[in-house]
Amino acid sequence: MSTTTRGRPRSFDRDAALNKAIRLFWARGYEATSIGDLTTAMGIGAPSLYAAFGDKATLFKEAVKSFGAQYGNFIERALTEAATAEAAMRRTLHEAAAEYTRSDCPRGCLVISAGLNTNSGEVADLLGELRSRNLGLFAERIQADMDAGVLVTDDDAPTLARYIGTVLQGMSHAARDGASRAELEKVAELAMYGWGRTHQKDDGPAR
Repeated sequence: MSTTTRGRPRSFDRDAALNKAIRLFWARGYEATSIGDLTTAMGIGAPSLYAAFGDKATLFKEAVKSFGAQYGNFIERALTEAATAEAAMRRTLHEAAAEYTRSDCPRGCLVISAGLNTNSGEVADLLGELRSRNLGLFAERIQADMDAGVLVTDDDAPTLARYIGTVLQGMSHAARDGASRAELEKVAELAMYGWGRTHQKDDGPAR
């Protein structure tokens, strides 16, 4: 009895093709990346792209998810491994300085930059939700230290989380404009200097 295989076997490495799509979206953004750009970068034809990944928006969603696993997980590592919220924020900013200026990748952060000037509400919402998720993680870590009495401040956790998120976005944009790792390291330290000056417990006047 003979058997037959339905359809044609895939003739390309799907993971390698996806990684090329990630880098193209990362470098150019969603709106400026066409299907033709994608097929050229990925080395496949449009029928193969649609068969393996779906349409452009579906491919972008998968690219964003894979980006987070491969390149964006330094934030969750910092929040999990650092002893305090302040240490986690400092580590996040310093690692962002390194990640956003890697020589082997496009500059900046895909989640921050890929949706700029997009006409797709779906894409804008997806990236906005991911950025909001990071703010939520920052706020949770900060609130935990506030509840434990480790961090004493008149500000609320969401505001402090927004402060760090805003610095991260600025660092990403600066990296895309050519800022060096050393320059962004200085920005990270200045940001944490501001954190310390504003949010450390006031022990009263010096004696």
